[in-house]
Amino acid sequence: MTGTDTTIPTEPAPGDATLRRPELRPLWDTLHSRLSSGRPVTRVRPGPLDDPQREALADLLGLDRLPDAHPCVPLARLEEAVTELSGRTVREVVTELVGPLGDRAGERRRRQDERTRLWTWLAEHETVRAQPVLSDWAASCRASGVVAGSAEHTRTLLTDALKVLAELPGRAEPLPVFAARVLGGRAHALDDGTPLSALVLRALATLYDTVPPQSAAQRRALWTRAGVADDELSATVLVGGLRPAGDGLLARVATACAEAGQAASLTLAHVRHPGEFILSGARARVVHVVENPSVLALALRRFGSCCPPLVCTSGWPNSAAIQLLRMLADHGADLRYHGDFDGEGIRIAAYVLDKTPARPWRMTAADYRAAVARHPRGPQPGRVTEAPWDRELAEAMAEHGTAVVEELVADVLLKDLGDP
Repeated sequence: MTGTDTTIPTEPAPGDATLRRPELRPLWDTLHSRLSSGRPVTRVRPGPLDDPQREALADLLGLDRLPDAHPCVPLARLEEAVTELSGRTVREVVTELVGPLGDRAGERRRRQDERTRLWTWLAEHETVRAQPVLSDWAASCRASGVVAGSAEHTRTLLTDALKVLAELPGRAEPLPVFAARVLGGRAHALDDGTPLSALVLRALATLYDTVPPQSAAQRRALWTRAGVADDELSATVLVGGLRPAGDGLLARVATACAEAGQAASLTLAHVRHPGEFILSGARARVVHVVENPSVLALALRRFGSCCPPLVCTSGWPNSAAIQLLRMLADHGADLRYHGDFDGEGIRIAAYVLDKTPARPWRMTAADYRAAVARHPRGPQPGRVTEAPWDRELAEAMAEHGTAVVEELVADVLLKDLGDP
């Protein structure tokens, strides 16, 4: 019949009126909660029930007396009654009357699995593995838990933090400029007080083995130490015996000092704007790197104007030192690094080897044991972390409990420098 609604009304299932009685709502709500737990359910205990609700439950279960106000209802008995009334299961009825069932236990397992994957990923990240001291930072992140209850959000934040750490030391640029360059234009992502800034500063404090900064001034100082907001003149690096060819300013300054048997103090400006710079000759391409200026001074005293190429980081390398080493490597230099045999010296060495193509130079467990045999009564080494280039080194230092500063093995290093 045109224009006439021919839809046949759906007949309610037998027993629906009984199942939909308002007095049974506490039963269905309790069942929904228990069945959504994700755990096995054999009985439920709705309540407290008033008299009409007790009567409705008695009618549903076919009881000859009213149940208690807090009745214990076996799920098997309820399943029989519901199936007999409607031909459906308890789960189907609860889903229809209350809503879809959840799986809270499954959700908890899923969230726990997400967190386990998150912390495993962080602990095994290449930046953390390259600088093992950062495993302490990773552990502190795990102890703090996920941010805002979200493993996904936490991973995003940690990914950004690891990007920042991989780019340090910076290029003597203001913090917003550095943030915009590293984090895809987000100039204010590292502003004081942001979660990302706090996360990175905690990592830097762990790296440098310092107390986490508490004031704005301390936070600025830590950023500066990491090469962010350094100016091009205050960040300097000492070199000796470096004789690059070319007419660039850096080549002329370094060569003039080398020919005079003197060290050159190169600024970040020299390194960033070197001009023409060429390394020629096999001997010029081997560049040794030391941690302490006194070793550079001893080399210049020994070799004078014949000193082979030597770079000094003066402790933790700043942006000028790292950028010079990278530039030398880009021009074909073979970088070889040596530092103190103590906790901080190992961390500095790991940092240099991670940030540049340098290789260890007399920094093995065997070298340490030989040094201890000659100088057995040194100071305590402090907190020693794993040395990525030699798994036995940290164990040897823990066994002997003695630091050997670089100056004490200077004679061995100078002998290497003097060998053709």
